[in-house]
Amino acid sequence: MCGIAGLYRLDNKNLFPEDAALVTSMRDCMIHRGPDDSGIWQSGPVCLGHRRLSIIDLAGGAQPMCDAQARLTITFNGEIYNFIELREELTKMGARFQTNSDTETILEGYKFWGTDCLTRFEGMFAFALWDADKQRLFCARDRFGKKPFFYSVQRGCFYFASEMTALTSVPGALSFTMDPKAVMRYLAYEYVPTPQTIYREISSLPPAHLLLLENGQLRIERYWDMPVPDENDLRDERELCEELHSLLSRAVRRRMISDVPLGLFLSGGIDSTIIAGLMAEQSASPINTFSIGFHESSYDESRYARAAAAAFGTNHHERILSGDECADTLPDIISRMDLPMADASVAPTSLLSKITRENVTVALGGDGADELWAGYEHYIGFKTAEWYNALPDFVRRMIIEPLTRILPASAGYINPRLAVAAFLRGAHAKAALRVQAMLTAFTPELQQEILTPDWRDAHFLQDEQLFAPTREHYEHWQPQNTAAPTARAFHVYVRQYMLDDILVKVDRCSMLHSLEVRAPFLDKDVAEFTARLPLRHKLHGFQRKYLLKKAFTGLLPPKILHRNKRGFQIPVADWLRGKMRPLMEDLLSEGHLRAQGIFNPEAVRTLMNKHISGRVDMRKPLWTLLVLQLWLAARHKSG
Repeated sequence: MCGIAGLYRLDNKNLFPEDAALVTSMRDCMIHRGPDDSGIWQSGPVCLGHRRLSIIDLAGGAQPMCDAQARLTITFNGEIYNFIELREELTKMGARFQTNSDTETILEGYKFWGTDCLTRFEGMFAFALWDADKQRLFCARDRFGKKPFFYSVQRGCFYFASEMTALTSVPGALSFTMDPKAVMRYLAYEYVPTPQTIYREISSLPPAHLLLLENGQLRIERYWDMPVPDENDLRDERELCEELHSLLSRAVRRRMISDVPLGLFLSGGIDSTIIAGLMAEQSASPINTFSIGFHESSYDESRYARAAAAAFGTNHHERILSGDECADTLPDIISRMDLPMADASVAPTSLLSKITRENVTVALGGDGADELWAGYEHYIGFKTAEWYNALPDFVRRMIIEPLTRILPASAGYINPRLAVAAFLRGAHAKAALRVQAMLTAFTPELQQEILTPDWRDAHFLQDEQLFAPTREHYEHWQPQNTAAPTARAFHVYVRQYMLDDILVKVDRCSMLHSLEVRAPFLDKDVAEFTARLPLRHKLHGFQRKYLLKKAFTGLLPPKILHRNKRGFQIPVADWLRGKMRPLMEDLLSEGHLRAQGIFNPEAVRTLMNKHISGRVDMRKPLWTLLVLQLWLAARHKSG
């Protein structure tokens, strides 16, 4: 796991010697991503930089790495989990390896298979490979986007890095301006959807895409896509369960290959507990597991993590946090995030990464299972919305919806009124926008209220424009005539929410503590198997993760098998009324907002008053605004 950076002159002329210093500066902004070693390589029009977190082949895996003929050079972030099998195949084809590193597998794979090598790699990766013979820069990102790749084309050069901060923090080298459309999408999504970023001049390479720079031309191509469900698959459940068990066991085994200590994020949920059981089966000694809990009972899952640890005899490490302790760390964590993202669970994720890194260098986790196996309540909401909309209009408008307004509100993990409001918002939306309508922090109507008239008149995005990234993902997935609306919802979750929220959160929080996190559920074979399953095996009536639970019934402790899904969340609603209220009122004050000229201070004050009074739960929009202000303040300070 590493940090990569570099630049390439589009006219193919030689770089200047000082360009190496610029790339070195970009590279060293990311020392947290690779504290063990660093390297720089420059030749002709290209310069590659690397920060290394040593995981595989500690002695021989230094980067940037060249092949034996010095024709190919790579800077690579990630892991290729099937590199041992690929080495054997390539050796039979005539390849000669100089190291035991998975990095060299990419070089040799490209030499024999060209850019098609990507279809053979199983892993998480982002890399840039210079082909001196073809004068070509070949860049790529893994299928799900576990590893980041940002780039900018300016001043006749192509710049890239693992983090936007590496691009924006080089004094005087490049120019960047905040994109108003990205700000509005951030308010709606709580992140800026790929490939857009908060800056006009920076893009994010989409997952499952390659980027080629040759003869001054930039070309981006997709090399893989999620398969659609096969509703004609009539195999019995026993056969499917056996195949799933075998595939996931292999995925875990591959991700346990490491030359440094390894452990597991253990929440006590279905997903991480399955991984714990499979790791325990394949380990000769007790595995290390890590969890955190909260004193606030409605958010605390520590008893389930302890139950899972006891069932598999792990060396369990636990930390129970107070609300004050967690709230105190949030401003610092958010200010260190590479990009604005309003997932409040960055705090527990960062703290979990910290205590895990004190003991191991690599951790496995359960990321991806909720998106692929219908783990979220919204999947049920999406399915129910189709039934709800089939009811007579007068029943919905005159009977059901008025009754929802008298539901109780709560600052705890579950707020019935907030949940039903999200469902109705999604039910009223077009099918293509339903997922994001349920998840959004700021509806277009609420954005109109809080934006200043000048900003709104100049930049405002209507529904179709605001949620265009969601519609594109929903409609892109082929074949059009076989993928039902609920199937397309899975695709949207994977290509947006998981990509730009879950995976970004885990990558940034873990790498801030120089910790590598691996996700067996996002193994290519596991994910393709899951995606192809008929929907009834994932969402069986109202049973979520149906076949996953069935396949591992014998492994999971009953206490965990039958528990409800709980997200990794913190008591934001309470904190915004208490511990974090002074910070919120400071950063969202009239003077501060008027100086920015983006948000209407009176409208924002109304949101705060509603929330503080307890009349309405405005945690999502207020938290989204607060995170943006914290992030902007950090950027202003560093600039």
